[in-house]
Amino acid sequence: MKIEIWSDVACPWCYIGKRRFETALSAFPHRDSVEVTWRSYQLDPTVPDHYEGTELDYLCSRKGMAPDQASGMFAHVAAQAKGEGLNYRFDDVVVANSFTAHRLIHLAAAHGKQDTAKERLLSDHFEHGKDIGNEDYLTSLGLDLGIDAGEVAELFVTDKYAADVRKDFEDARALGINGVPFFVIDRKFGLSGAQPAETFTAALEQAWQDSNPLVLVNTTGDGAGEVCGPDGCSV
Repeated sequence: MKIEIWSDVACPWCYIGKRRFETALSAFPHRDSVEVTWRSYQLDPTVPDHYEGTELDYLCSRKGMAPDQASGMFAHVAAQAKGEGLNYRFDDVVVANSFTAHRLIHLAAAHGKQDTAKERLLSDHFEHGKDIGNEDYLTSLGLDLGIDAGEVAELFVTDKYAADVRKDFEDARALGINGVPFFVIDRKFGLSGAQPAETFTAALEQAWQDSNPLVLVNTTGDGAGEVCGPDGCSV
């Protein structure tokens, strides 16, 4: 079973959704048969590599939110994050373009480290005030992941993996995805948003049953052996 998750490392609900999905997946009996792939998405591709201002400034000046509204949103999201064991610090968030960070995630995927890269980027952005658009930070993260320094350096002198990131964007548009996180199971079932773990559990079970239907084996006659039911037993 293949699960693709479209998300942006600059999206606070995406980290919360990741945790809730992981809670459901960890208890799923067939989790070893599930392949998870992270797909790229950008909430605001127009953000400069280095935005001069706080997250509050960004939402008020570029998104038109009132300061009180933005602060209330921060408090609500931080409370939801805390419920998943995450410590959001919106006052320390560095606003930056996430395109190169998505390219690093694709590079990490080539080394079997995609989920680790995604986790680090989300945590560093929302919990530790790291600049996800900064070359030095991304280089350090790549090295922490065990990726060769030369491969990491290519991200900053070539457009390697840029086409893969844009392909993710195109696929999202083709699927009608206009918000993240968005979870797609076997390109048949879709879930939008940071759903409760119970909802993810139900979706996993439904998708598994759909792809692995029970086949009744007819052995003799009409295939109906003796059974017991609510109204009694066969005679």
